[in-house]
Amino acid sequence: MTQQVQSDSVQHARGVERLINGQFVMDGAGVKINRVLTQSLQRRLDPFLMLDAFGSDKPGDYIAGFPEHPHRGFETVSYMIHGSMKHRDSAGNEGLITDGGVQWMTAGRGVAHSEMPAQTGGLMEGFQLWLNLPAKDKMTAPWYRDIPQEEVPQFETTSGARVKVIAGTSHGVHGAVQRAVTEPLYLDIELPTNASFDQILPPGHNAFIYVYRGQVLVDEQNVPQTRMAILKNDAGADGVQIVAVQPSRLILIAGQPLNEPIAQYGPFVMNTHDEIRQAVEDFRAGAF
Repeated sequence: MTQQVQSDSVQHARGVERLINGQFVMDGAGVKINRVLTQSLQRRLDPFLMLDAFGSDKPGDYIAGFPEHPHRGFETVSYMIHGSMKHRDSAGNEGLITDGGVQWMTAGRGVAHSEMPAQTGGLMEGFQLWLNLPAKDKMTAPWYRDIPQEEVPQFETTSGARVKVIAGTSHGVHGAVQRAVTEPLYLDIELPTNASFDQILPPGHNAFIYVYRGQVLVDEQNVPQTRMAILKNDAGADGVQIVAVQPSRLILIAGQPLNEPIAQYGPFVMNTHDEIRQAVEDFRAGAF
């Protein structure tokens, strides 16, 4: 059910620091993706480690999927705009993520999982976000939740914005998932031409948008389709203002930085190289 809410008002909007094109890479067993948030941006966009955007109606681009692989030390958030993907992991969880659904997994001390297409044709489109865990939680027990579209809170503003709240809180609407330390905000925003959307953001949070339909303006800076805009951490700014140049959809992501060391080796993200070596040894010993 879509709620109707009054639009929040941002008084001092953040500007755009820079635009990011992303890098087209092959992952899994040969899935074509646009890696928008790469390892070189991890410190700047702490606590976020990676953002992959995928979208194709060509089965050859996605049909091989992501066979079993391990993770330790962070969370994965998969958001499926179109399509179906089946999840299975070493903790005994199984699930199917479909149109508009979200899969939130805490790898914690270690989990091996697979993500395989549950379709042989048609459009598959969505995102996978990696969210870091604080040092004190990196060895927590694995956790998993499937969130179907009908359980993702939605609202519409008086200015015409339609918003899905995957995580955090927007305009008084609480999202499907909350996290106390990183305080992630994850919104999917749909805007008709000339519609605007204001979102309050804590001044210390790192934030970015990714436009996957259309074109928007952020503080009069043009952000075209398939571009990420990293938002400035302006002193005194209380949020972001987004205006649609044409019918548009975008995701807005923000979070409280951890300001902790990041040590990464492929699917393992810890705080020290010794912890990475231990993760590799544990995985090889079948401890996940």
